[in-house]
Amino acid sequence: MVVLGLTGTVAMGKSRTAGLCARLGVPVFDSDAVARSVTAPGGAATAAVLDAFPEAATGNAIDRAALAQQVFSNRAALRQLEAIVHPYVAQARNIWLRRWALARAAVVVLDVPLLFETGGDIHCDAVLVVAAPRFLQRQRVLQRPNMDEARLRGILERQMSTLEQQRRADDVIPTGQGLRVALRALRRALRRHGPRGTGRPRPIR
Repeated sequence: MVVLGLTGTVAMGKSRTAGLCARLGVPVFDSDAVARSVTAPGGAATAAVLDAFPEAATGNAIDRAALAQQVFSNRAALRQLEAIVHPYVAQARNIWLRRWALARAAVVVLDVPLLFETGGDIHCDAVLVVAAPRFLQRQRVLQRPNMDEARLRGILERQMSTLEQQRRADDVIPTGQGLRVALRALRRALRRHGPRGTGRPRPIR
């Protein structure tokens, strides 16, 4: 089974590309969805997060806006939050990979926003990076609720630059030239790194 990583900086079109993978019949592991699940009411990480960040509590639930406010400009707090949540995401990823390996899937995709930053690329045979022009990224971000220039700068400071991501990528999926161009590049990457492709085997830990 070939494991492909899918990543990119904010608003580069990663979620849409993950959706294209699913439409092509490729199983996709959504790390953000897992992180939301384990921090939802009754989630596996919720109690630990509330213990560490009591100001973000709304009863037995996490006020996500309040939590984001706490960790947005506080690197130590962000690292603390990640140390709580990431092990649960890693556990879910490993279980998911084993399940699809048993199902004899030819290729699967790990959709992870901070793939390079967290060393998650070690679990991948190849990495696909989504990219679009900077002006388009800015335009997309500023259309989101509660987003402004300062918040965008803060997010980008925590992420590896798009240029560095592209340097490390095995393939770049352009998402600023329309759906057809992105889909064509994605199909080409899937063919290249499929079962008969030349991926970079790495251990699954």
